[in-house]
This record gives sequence, C-alpha cells and structure tokens, in this order.
Amino acid sequence: EVQLVESGGGLVQAGGSLRLSCAASGFTFDDYAIGWFRQVPGKEREGVSCISSSEGTTYYADSVKGRFTISSDNAKNTVYLQINSLKPEDTAVYYCTAEPDFFLLRAVVAGLRRYEYDYWGQGTQVTVSS
Repeated sequence: EVQLVESGGGLVQAGGSLRLSCAASGFTFDDYAIGWFRQVPGKEREGVSCISSSEGTTYYADSVKGRFTISSDNAKNTVYLQINSLKPEDTAVYYCTAEPDFFLLRAVVAGLRRYEYDYWGQGTQVTVSS
C-alpha cells in the first residue's frame, strides 16, 4: 500500500525557516519522483517543487525559486523541502505525491498539465505570520 506522510510544518514568523519531510513507503522509492504541492482553502492545489529520486534532478515553481530547496534521502525513503525566507503568502497545507515519470510530474508542478494523483499524504500546515 502506497503511503506518504508529511511532517515538519508549523507556525513561524516571516523570514523564518522550516524543513518539511515526506516519508514514503509501499513502492520502490528509487523508481519514483516526489512532488510537493500546497493548497490554501478555496484555491486550487499549487505545484511547488519535485525531485527525481534516482537522478536527483529537481524543479521549482517560479514563486519559490531561490527560497525552497528539495532533497532526497533514498536510504530513508524521504524527501525534504527546506523553506527559507518564509513569506505570509507561503501559508498553506503542504502535500507530497509520487509519480514514476519525473517529466510528467514536472509538467504538473509547473501547471502545464493537469493530472489527478491517487496518492497524497495528509498534509502538513505551514502558517507564516507577518
């Protein structure tokens, strides 16, 4: 059974940092890309970043480029999202998903393709106060 568990969210002041984790199980981690998305109530889910677990290739949405860093620890089947210089507009629930095709996931994160993924974690809340 595919499982994705996000953690690491919290309440921080603007300018602060957080490190989110996405722990994966139930599939061959090295064969998948992991993507981070975020959602604010009443708005569509927004792609943030993704990484190929096998190649280490990464992609970032323009809105987070330079502030967010995605990384993968394949020994722990976990992907991290380091978020620096947090802004109030980063406030959202952050989710991760898994996709075997990195280029498809990159297109979805970039908003160039719509794709409904079956597996999501429960999300982790990030709240940034001004």
